Order: sequence, then structure tokens, then C-alpha cells
Amino acid sequence: MLNDIDKKALQVKGEDCFLLAECFFGRPFKRPEYLFNQRGKIAGTAHLQRNIVKFNPILFAQNKNEFIKQVVAHEVAHLIVYQQYGKVRPHGKEWQHVMQNIFNCPALTTHSLDITDVLGKQFSYQCLCTSHQLSIRRHNKVLKGVKYLCKRCRGVLKESSHAASGN
Repeated sequence: MLNDIDKKALQVKGEDCFLLAECFFGRPFKRPEYLFNQRGKIAGTAHLQRNIVKFNPILFAQNKNEFIKQVVAHEVAHLIVYQQYGKVRPHGKEWQHVMQNIFNCPALTTHSLDITDVLGKQFSYQCLCTSHQLSIRRHNKVLKGVKYLCKRCRGVLKESSHAASGN
């Protein structure tokens, strides 16, 4: 789905981040493999032990500037922190330091991209206080007996009589 120019732009931004980290820490860092097959509403994922960064091609195509400005740095920061400090909290002080002081980016833990085109089919559920939309994966788990609780009222989510929405 992504063309070679788009893939190269993400890799170049990643390389820029690695060079900044190498200058700051005074040591080399192993470069990751970049994959462009992240699915769902996640913009990107860093697989620390495997040294892989995955990007969501649909979200990238719709938000190229935000990916170049923030998402690449976010995921590369996870790899830098893992290689420098080992296993620490994913968005802890070490990661925040890399984002803010080395990459000069805000240390945002989640993106605010429009995820309408990647949501897929949604199912309506109800708790004691509000309605919820569950993905097909969670809906199927409910059908197999898994119970989900509302974070606010702690009530069990029950399928609404409304029809499923989405794609």
C-alpha cells in the first residue's frame, strides 16, 4: 500500500532519531527492521526484543506529517530506551527524556489521529452508565463467555439490541 518514497521517508526520519540518540549517548544503536503492516487503530508499534518497528499504512497515508513529526520518534524512542536502559516502563521517565530532550518532541503516549477508516465493524454494548462500542474481536470473545467491565461503573457490558455499526 505504501510506495517506496513513503517508506523511505519514515526510515529517514528513524535514522535522524538514531543519529540524535547516538550523539547524545555517545554510542551506536542497532537499527531496526521497518515493517508497514500494523493493523487496527494503532499508528505504530516497537517490538523491543526483535528490534522491529511496525507502522500502520492506512493511518500513515492519511496523516503523513504527524507520522514524520511524532509517530516515528515515539516508536524509535522505545527502541533507544530499551537498548540503553533495558526493560523499563514503556512511557516512563527514560522514554520521556528521549522524546523531549533528545528528539525535541512532546512525550505523547497516544495519538489523536482520525481512526474512522481503520475501525472495522463495531458492536453496541451497554453497562449501567453508558454505551460502548466493541470491536468484532471483543464481540466474539463475549460470545465465547468473556465478560468486559465498564471502567467507570464496573458494570458488565451487555450487548445492546441496536444493530452493529461500522464497515
